Amino acid sequence: IWTIQDEFFMKKVLFGAVLALASVLIYKSCTDDREQKSILEESSMLIQQELRNVSKLVVTEGHFAEVYNYKDSKELFGPLVTAYKKALVVVNADVSIAYDLSKINYEVDEKNKVLTITRIPEPEIKISPDFEYYDVTADYLNPFNAGDYNAIKRNVNASLMKKIEASSLRSNAENRLVSELSRILVLTHTMGWTLVYNDIPLENTEQLKTFLD
Repeated sequence: IWTIQDEFFMKKVLFGAVLALASVLIYKSCTDDREQKSILEESSMLIQQELRNVSKLVVTEGHFAEVYNYKDSKELFGPLVTAYKKALVVVNADVSIAYDLSKINYEVDEKNKVLTITRIPEPEIKISPDFEYYDVTADYLNPFNAGDYNAIKRNVNASLMKKIEASSLRSNAENRLVSELSRILVLTHTMGWTLVYNDIPLENTEQLKTFLD
């Protein structure tokens, strides 16, 4: 005979079972959330560590030579008298192009697994010229002065910059930059993250080269 006490007992058992099941589900959900959060944090830390690892100067070096003829004339007393000065200048210059990757700006979106590079520093071009002056001659009324030497340096530097732009030095530096950034690209893809630059997800190294050109 099923009594009221039996029915009450069964309700208690059922309620206990439901409560136990709910507790298990809640515990499992919390555990999964903690594990997922831990994985995301570890991924984020690994990516940021790799960014720190490549945060160094990527340098390409070259050597250029320049022979420069400097001439200047100065009219005195109108066109009646002209005073001249000239110099033959031989320049040997060491040139370096560097990317300071510590200046890269980036944002990490752990929730959506997105690493966004917001800024890549411009190349730093350093020219270290060594000037040797030959055949320096000047009239008494038009002597060499500091302004002449400064003008020679400006003109030589401008000429060297044109040579640098026409050479493979800059492209070599960009290739080294791409090589360093490719490490980040491979790491993010391996971990299931997305690398974004210029608001566009990057899929391969060739795409990265295109954006840097």
